[in-house]
Amino acid sequence: MKRSRCRCTRSTTVVLAALFFCMTIILGSPVGSKAAESSPQDQPKASKGERTEARIKDLHDKLKITEAQEEPWNKVAQVMRDNASTMEALMQARKEKGTMNAVDDLKSYAKIMDAHVAGLNNFIAAFEPLYASMSDEQKKAADAIFTKHAHKKGKKK
Repeated sequence: MKRSRCRCTRSTTVVLAALFFCMTIILGSPVGSKAAESSPQDQPKASKGERTEARIKDLHDKLKITEAQEEPWNKVAQVMRDNASTMEALMQARKEKGTMNAVDDLKSYAKIMDAHVAGLNNFIAAFEPLYASMSDEQKKAADAIFTKHAHKKGKKK
């Protein structure tokens, strides 16, 4: 029983880490952007929508999206916007509830996690055709962008 609980905890940790990583891709600020380089006191805080748009532009640039890839890219970008909007609404609803008891807190968190999973599945469905259309160089860039989290954490194989 102890081993089963350990595996369950480990699996849960891996799933949560993957979900949080994906949300950094969707909602996170672009790495290497001017906003990331300057100190927080130098710049006013960007809205979630502005951060999402900055991330979309950053990915577009890093992936070197071609004119022929704009249509599938636009679908990816729209999914990113939709996911960000959904998450923002859920987080706002959670914040507005204020103090919750343990059960309500867990239920609220479960809604957020369900939205993470649904958003990730939507992102994959939109990203897969784009990835299939990419050159080897673009695929290498995408692989580096979407797998860098595992490398930073020193993932063991």
